Amino acid sequence: MGDNGFLQRIRIVLVGTSHPGNIGASARAMKNMGLSQLVLVNPLEFPSDQAVWRAVGAADLLEKAQVVSTLDEAVADCSLVVGTSARGRRIPWPVFEPRRCAEVIAKEPESSSIAVVFGGEKMGLSNDDLHRCNYHLTIPVNPEYSSLNLGAAVQVVCYELRMKQLELLKSEPADEMDGWDSEFCRADQMEHFYEHLEQTMIDVDFHDPDNPRQLMTRLRRLFSRTRLDKMELSILRGILTNTQRNASIRSSQPKGESKNI
Repeated sequence: MGDNGFLQRIRIVLVGTSHPGNIGASARAMKNMGLSQLVLVNPLEFPSDQAVWRAVGAADLLEKAQVVSTLDEAVADCSLVVGTSARGRRIPWPVFEPRRCAEVIAKEPESSSIAVVFGGEKMGLSNDDLHRCNYHLTIPVNPEYSSLNLGAAVQVVCYELRMKQLELLKSEPADEMDGWDSEFCRADQMEHFYEHLEQTMIDVDFHDPDNPRQLMTRLRRLFSRTRLDKMELSILRGILTNTQRNASIRSSQPKGESKNI
């Protein structure tokens, strides 16, 4: 394990950042704590001299930062996505504070790419963005003054990740995922699965997209909490494909005709 260990597999994703200074401050916070992957989703202004000025000695992170149009692009190859949120949600989601979240991230297999996602300064992440995350992260700020600057939020999270890494370097605990027989699914693979799952439920008249009743949100929460590996995903996709085929055969039979499939 290198000096930074799992930190090098973590990308910090900033979505819809409106102030370039916050991008620079986030880059500085990351470099302070040993993280180096920065991804910007549709920033209002970047590149920016103000971002470079706020980054101080971390301008190299800005130079190699990846800029994309959507969150899906930013996390497509990640097997663990954590979204920061300060608001309660209609449907509860697994939520961690930064220290506990660092413990969870540290247990990820070495093959995993990890994203920690921060929303824009005014509204944070949208519900759709949060639905793309396995877990949510919240910083327990003073409820009487809960406004936290984006750069400060990134600093808090990166600090806890750094402290966990230092702890691991001292103790080297056994990894509960050692010897696992298949890699966890990437975010893009899970999105394809959700599309397949929804279409299958429509095909068998279980799901009405015009009256969804939060069904897909709850199923996303279920599978995000479970964390599918690639073999498990392949099995589920096979079940869905077979279900669609059998549903198609039955629907094509004349009324009253019965056939074992």
